[in-house]
Amino acid sequence: MLKNKIVVITGASSGIGLLTARLLSREGAVPILVARSRDKLEEASGSIAGKHEIREMDVTRDDQVKQAMQDILQAHGKIDILLNNAGFGKFQNAVDMPPEEFQRMMDVNYMGTVRCTKAVLPHMLERRSGHIVNVASMAGKIGTAKSTAYTATKHAVLGFSNALRQELRESGIKVSTVNPGPIDTPFFDIADPSGGYVSHVEWLMMKPEHVASKIVQLMKTGREELNLPLKAAAAMRLYQLFPRLSDKLTYRMMNKK
Repeated sequence: MLKNKIVVITGASSGIGLLTARLLSREGAVPILVARSRDKLEEASGSIAGKHEIREMDVTRDDQVKQAMQDILQAHGKIDILLNNAGFGKFQNAVDMPPEEFQRMMDVNYMGTVRCTKAVLPHMLERRSGHIVNVASMAGKIGTAKSTAYTATKHAVLGFSNALRQELRESGIKVSTVNPGPIDTPFFDIADPSGGYVSHVEWLMMKPEHVASKIVQLMKTGREELNLPLKAAAAMRLYQLFPRLSDKLTYRMMNKK
């Protein structure tokens, strides 16, 4: 089902992006790994046995995003799937975090998704085919202390994705979101350098291989939303039904950063 599909993956030099690229390569797809660091991309490339490509690109640069997507389209004639995975987080109280950090996080996590999506959308509309998969987060649905900036970016990604799905409902293009909880990846090297938060959520933390396999499965099925892990997905549904009560009951448990 994924054989010979051209799949562009942002933030693909490590973590979920790289693992997803490996799995896609085994499925016969052609993953195109995109990230800012050429050195990291070349190192990542060495771990993928099947056909693939690497492209250096910064999702915060309009010119680089447009040029990279144009180059891919010229080389392959199509982009079947776009996985918007690039992003980072930093946990800090709102009163202490400089506005520049809010802006930088929004520029990467949200506007990076918007830039990449807009760069491929005209092509997908012309073909009346394509799949846009946006990696959001459980944080986009449940806000917790010290994650005001990160939560806002992922909430924006969810809003963008849900509205875009409605716009494209009759176009032949699918839009999916992936909302994972904590994952054991280098994400926390920046988000939680002290390791304090990680020590409190180890019981909930998922293996990145598991999340990557679920993303590949979603690409096959076209599922509109994937919440991980399942126990967290159930908690999110309860939170959305009773948000204020849930805040009061889970305040101490959820605010461990």
